[in-house]
Amino acid sequence: LPATLVRRGGLVGGRWVETPATFPVLDPASGQELARVSDCGAAEARSAVRAAHEAGASWSRLPAKEKSVHLRRWYELMIENKDELARIITAENGKPLKEAQGEILYSASFLEWFAEEARRVYGDVIPASAKDRRILVLKQPVGVAAIITPWNFPSAMITRKVGAALAAGCTVVVKPAEDTPLSALALGELANQAGIPAGVYNVVPCSRQQAPAVGEILCTDPLVAKISFTGSTATGKILLKHAAGTVKRVSMELGGHAPFIVFDSANVDHAVAGALASKYRNSGQTCVCTNRFLVQKGIHDKFVEKFAKAIESELHVGNGFDAKTTQGPLINEKAAEKVERHINDAVSQGASIVTGGKRHRLGKNFFEPTLLSNVTTKMLCTQEETFGPLAPVIKFETEAEAVAIANAANVGLAGYFYSQDPAQIWRVAEQLEVGMVGVNEGIISSVESPFGGVKESGLGREGSKYGIDEYLEIKYVCFGGL
Repeated sequence: LPATLVRRGGLVGGRWVETPATFPVLDPASGQELARVSDCGAAEARSAVRAAHEAGASWSRLPAKEKSVHLRRWYELMIENKDELARIITAENGKPLKEAQGEILYSASFLEWFAEEARRVYGDVIPASAKDRRILVLKQPVGVAAIITPWNFPSAMITRKVGAALAAGCTVVVKPAEDTPLSALALGELANQAGIPAGVYNVVPCSRQQAPAVGEILCTDPLVAKISFTGSTATGKILLKHAAGTVKRVSMELGGHAPFIVFDSANVDHAVAGALASKYRNSGQTCVCTNRFLVQKGIHDKFVEKFAKAIESELHVGNGFDAKTTQGPLINEKAAEKVERHINDAVSQGASIVTGGKRHRLGKNFFEPTLLSNVTTKMLCTQEETFGPLAPVIKFETEAEAVAIANAANVGLAGYFYSQDPAQIWRVAEQLEVGMVGVNEGIISSVESPFGGVKESGLGREGSKYGIDEYLEIKYVCFGGL
């Protein structure tokens, strides 16, 4: 680990805070301890909220250009330290180093984007109905934002939220996932170096045992005005209940169950390449990873055959620091057990293992990239998100059938389909009940695009020109007596 960026204490009011209790950060590839990090609790969470609130008074009044300069400098430091930041991600998350390097560039791009958007928070002048009045609309920061992030993108999920918050004039308290706190703390070190004022960016790492107490403080403290959470739908519902007590602004990016539809008109080779990228990125541990493949009857067998060959020839399981690795370990043994459970359930109901199907010889957190055929909608892997390297394929006959299967879920984050029929592309893109659609594309995330879902996949949007609105209040001013 790069010693210059590894921090083990919480960051509160610009100071590194050590606590008597610590918790271990483990390498998911080997199970070995990487570091011990301060186990912040309710007291540290309250202190961080107060520090953010106090810093907000001056940060919110800072000219937009100055906020932009701070964010730009933070971005530049991320780029200067991109290799070190990527090594931290691979060490604590396990993803291949090439993917980690890509995440850092993606992560930094949000600071760059929102450094530019900070100067474009425009209000309005509305024509009034009375000649002695003027109607003004101002946009102002909501205040302190609590940022709760997951382990699968331990850097990008922070900057996508924090970049928008700081650009809007908010201050933040970040609670990173207990599996991957080192990335959040490294960002804190760079924020300090960038001259981000004390208290504007705070981090309270904590263990799984302390997480409920810290989360409750961040969701109920009256000084917190906004909550932004990425994680499971179940946890999101708990946080929503906490937030309701003080009617806080909330944005949530929750679980997905992405369908990937391949129609008879599709270019099969392109569909296979998109399927490989969509399903197996980060070993299937992303919220927009495909979870259900639906392939039309006419090309089903051809697609499955080519997909299996691509999996076997192009994917390589190994330690994330090995240059050949495309599939690192799953985050922990519990994740591997879930993949195993989904496969066993499907096989018991008649599914066939085309390739893979078991844990890899490298260790308990490693799993073979797996492809199942003869899958039905009654199987567990098509009813809930696997979050692992499992690709179940369902055969369908008609477009209407595919759309019905795709929409038969209580979540709707991302959806993908491959087709060369222009009329079908319009129909299906409009009918899929998801927040983001990839048409002949397996990777759709970008800083310019609004990221978010419908149904129980969340509230609000991140990134893009819309992302900053999540941290702004609209104030109407009636100027009379003119």
